[in-house]
Amino acid sequence: MHFIFNDEKLDSIKTVGLVIRPDSKHLLPYYHTLKSALDKHNVTLLIAQNSADMIGIEGGISREEMFEKSDMLIAFGGDGTLLSLSRRSYHHDKPILGINAGNLGFLTDVQLDEIEGFINKIFAGEYRIDHRMVLEVELHATTGIKKLIAVNDVVLSRPSIEGMINVDAYVTSKNAGMSEKHLNRYRGDGLIISTPTGSTAYNLSAGGPILFPLTEAMILTPICPHSLTERPMVLPADFDVTFKSEDETIIVVDGQDIYNLKFFDFIRIKIASRSVRMIHRVERNYFDVLKQKLNWGSN
Repeated sequence: MHFIFNDEKLDSIKTVGLVIRPDSKHLLPYYHTLKSALDKHNVTLLIAQNSADMIGIEGGISREEMFEKSDMLIAFGGDGTLLSLSRRSYHHDKPILGINAGNLGFLTDVQLDEIEGFINKIFAGEYRIDHRMVLEVELHATTGIKKLIAVNDVVLSRPSIEGMINVDAYVTSKNAGMSEKHLNRYRGDGLIISTPTGSTAYNLSAGGPILFPLTEAMILTPICPHSLTERPMVLPADFDVTFKSEDETIIVVDGQDIYNLKFFDFIRIKIASRSVRMIHRVERNYFDVLKQKLNWGSN
């Protein structure tokens, strides 16, 4: 496990792409605030078609075209909006800024009333880019392989409240000289495979550990295991994990995309070769965020 620290800055920002959380028409004034702030720096603002339609403005374009043309991307919404944008734009490798219009804000640390000030800071070089490790997910079937990206987590879950599922996990590590080795049979409500970024999400609720977000590691956290000896496990970055189950098992990626394992032979998860780049305030301190969001040290 290691951390990625850097002093990366964007070479040029001429075009910015925007996605707004669905059903958020009240964010129209903040769209105008953002556009005005970018106009002062001679920057073109592009907006995804569905977001433009929602707030009632013209000129929206497809997400793919927006990803291709933009130098950076902005998400108006909560952590879910930022996660969705990160996954959908992943292969375009564009840095992303989250503007918090949600409730929690673990990832989106810039507030709506800070838009103009933070845009000015970006053009003054007063920002940082964090590299967040993501998971590469392969769903293997006889007809081919479906590849996905998970920024927070992948959850293997039973399809209903009745019964339990059995999930077999196999680990492989080239660096450790380990060919596929059976790790465990997880029996219970399911299993969470989390990134450090996702460690404060479902993983935390299920009793998993919190990892510093710039760590490169994978967390395996059982959900309500049948055996009390089952405990969360943290694996180094070079490990691949394969999961198989003869029980009907639901696969949920970042809480947004859902698949059924019965249509696949197995699922393989590893740390992706490239990270997601998130733009943050220079003064953002992760431990301050934890104290605020989790009420640590409060009376």
